[in-house]
Amino acid sequence: MRGQTIIDRIGNSPLIELRKLVPAGAGRVLLKLESENPTGSMKDRMALAMVEAAERDGRLPPGGPVVEYTGGSTGVSLAMVCAVKGYPLHIVTSDAFSLEKRRHMQALGAKLTVVPSDKGAMDAALTRAMIAEADRIQQETGAFWTDQLNNADQLAAYHAMGAEIWEQTGGRLHAFVQATGTAASARGVSEFLKERGKDIRTIAIEPAESAVLSGGPSGKHRIEGVGAGFVVPLWDPSPIDEIAAVSTMEAMAMSRRLAREEGLFAGTSTGANVLVALREAERLGPDSVIVTVMCDSGVKYLSTELYTGETRDAG
Repeated sequence: MRGQTIIDRIGNSPLIELRKLVPAGAGRVLLKLESENPTGSMKDRMALAMVEAAERDGRLPPGGPVVEYTGGSTGVSLAMVCAVKGYPLHIVTSDAFSLEKRRHMQALGAKLTVVPSDKGAMDAALTRAMIAEADRIQQETGAFWTDQLNNADQLAAYHAMGAEIWEQTGGRLHAFVQATGTAASARGVSEFLKERGKDIRTIAIEPAESAVLSGGPSGKHRIEGVGAGFVVPLWDPSPIDEIAAVSTMEAMAMSRRLAREEGLFAGTSTGANVLVALREAERLGPDSVIVTVMCDSGVKYLSTELYTGETRDAG
């Protein structure tokens, strides 16, 4: 029998219930612990799905190079998958994203190109600069470009995540909440859940400073992995009932509370998820079940203002 590799441990993450943060009279809030994936991030799912789809159809030959632009978590996940499978990886990232993520990618063998940001903030200009650099590298090297903002192969990974949630809750859930970056996770999980229960409410979250999905202006924010600054190609509003906006400061404050009060150490996008899930639990009342996602581990953000106590102006 073939022995398992680390990528065989991707998925099947547990659901845990929040205890202290949920106000009296509110519904149950369950958190999908994606920090249990091998690199501590839900992005392990989509990285594996994109690589294996390209292997199957011949876009990625044995030993061929891979390139991607990323805020970090996707890059770390790709670096792990490529290390196991034997593909050289070139990552385009930025100093807007945590040092831990960049060092993690390098530790797993990725070559990095770091695009400078404007005062450490994420915005549309930075996203487009990273995309342009990845395109240049692909043109020069002929590498397979996973191209996460356009790659629909990742949706299968999040349909599988939706199936896990459905099974773990026994189909008894009333709302699903998820922050939106490439839009694949919010869309993919919501598509699966809507097929099983049309009355399940689905809520996508974007940064309040750059609420483009809601029709607002593009702006700078510091919720890593969320809010590209423009309407991303994989965004599909049809399985989404509501778009909620959360500011960077609100998301960080909730992440810190989550650590102190629930012992759950997560990143800023998870704080945004929990904030909206708690609001929904209050709105739907004590008989409701709300599921949201712990997107990654707080270990990835120890050097950032999220946990250093320092504050920077996103503008």
